Amino acid sequence: MFSYTFQWRQAFQKLPLLLDGALVTLQIALLSMAMGIAFAVILAVSRNSRSWWAHAPATAWVEVSRNTPALFQIYMAHFGLGSFGIYLSPYVALLVGITFNNAGYLAETFRGALRAIPATQLRAARSLGMPSIQAFRLIILPQMFRIAFLPTTNQMVWAILMTSLGVTVGMNTDLAGITQDINVRSFRTFEIFAIAAVIYYLIAKAVTLGARLLAARLFRY
Repeated sequence: MFSYTFQWRQAFQKLPLLLDGALVTLQIALLSMAMGIAFAVILAVSRNSRSWWAHAPATAWVEVSRNTPALFQIYMAHFGLGSFGIYLSPYVALLVGITFNNAGYLAETFRGALRAIPATQLRAARSLGMPSIQAFRLIILPQMFRIAFLPTTNQMVWAILMTSLGVTVGMNTDLAGITQDINVRSFRTFEIFAIAAVIYYLIAKAVTLGARLLAARLFRY
């Protein structure tokens, strides 16, 4: 028979700790997105390059990041690099793993956005005497980010959810880590994980809604 007794009051007493963990989760997600976007731009441009030396490494990065589990990528950052004497803390390993994954997915998003921009725009800028780098920075990049804005938002949500994989490498300060720690101490598994799931859901929905409102404001024309 069903004999489980819910203890919601006891679980909600841990809410401040869970919210502290949520802040760490957001911090990791934001940092991984910022670095992922920077790497993704380089990868996207390299993938479109005719130079083998630029194209091959970028393609390898994208293929590995998109076709292997994110968990393996985090494991390689934490345990794999340790085999070569490079020891990363759980926080840094999680950040590196998610950044690697973000960059691979965003690179393909950005590459598609670049292909959607007519090549004549760059040629027109060059014909006016604008240097290639300046034309790319002022004309091509803004359009690329506009086209890729909403898909990038989806990757941000994915980055937030990926932070939960940090518990597998000993991360205990983010939302998933604190949830697991509280569960071990209180044995209120259903209540604690239910509250944590709601927090993840609210964060993801806030990011999605915020992105849509921002897009409506920035891209009205």
